[in-house]
Amino acid sequence: MAADAAAGKALFATKCVACHGGTGEGKDSIAKALKVEMKPFASKDVQAKTDAALKKDSTEGMGKMKGVKLSDDEAANVIAFVRTLAK
Repeated sequence: MAADAAAGKALFATKCVACHGGTGEGKDSIAKALKVEMKPFASKDVQAKTDAALKKDSTEGMGKMKGVKLSDDEAANVIAFVRTLAK
């Protein structure tokens, strides 16, 4: 089954947007509070990651970010949406 970017966008809106913003740009206030740099999801650094690496970062967390509970299908859909953000 192919991943569904539209379903991923809807899931992103409920699980990710509070910290990462609507287009994955990262929210400066959250980054400052956590003393971290949030790379925009459209950036080459993020887009160069494999789907497996993006899934691991999302579900297991990264740095101070806690992991998000996602099924394999949900994770694939969110990653498909993140791929649409590439510049």
